[in-house]
Amino acid sequence: MFKTLLVAAAILIGAGLAHAQSLSELRGRYTIAPSSEIAFFVGQVGGGGIRGRFSRFSGAFELHPDDIARSNVTITLEPASVATGESRVENFLRSKAVFDAAAHPSITFRSTSVRPAGPNSAIIEGTLTARGVTRRETFHASFAGRQGRDIAFRVVGEVFRSPYGMDVGTPIYSNIVHFDMMLQGQPI
Repeated sequence: MFKTLLVAAAILIGAGLAHAQSLSELRGRYTIAPSSEIAFFVGQVGGGGIRGRFSRFSGAFELHPDDIARSNVTITLEPASVATGESRVENFLRSKAVFDAAAHPSITFRSTSVRPAGPNSAIIEGTLTARGVTRRETFHASFAGRQGRDIAFRVVGEVFRSPYGMDVGTPIYSNIVHFDMMLQGQPI
């Protein structure tokens, strides 16, 4: 359900930037730094909703600025690390009703294609596996900057909960999970 896989996708988009001249030296393999942020939001009828983040994740991407189609990304997050600021909500999200974190300790996204969407952005398509269900998902990534050889991407996307068996609470809570990630890559 969680497009954290999206996060990984965002990292890849920097590869297709029109700024390939300045990014060409960034070609290579990167690990997703623990300082990255994977946040989500699920709307609620009448306002409020659920905002949260994941604190434990791992992943890597390969960046090919001169041929973005050769870029790829993989990211895995641990649903048991979900944090909302409310322990009751966190425990419910970890339960069998939503993530079933005990039986399914990871959610994984693997890119299958990366294509440019503009001078500083890309569309990342791939497969997301959550609760034993694998589906195609799409994320939009934008180059957010670099410091030395470290680079950052903002990745956003929307994932429907119901195909992954996480539709408890609909229609009061939206079936759509909005992801907003800031992924930081460090050279491997």
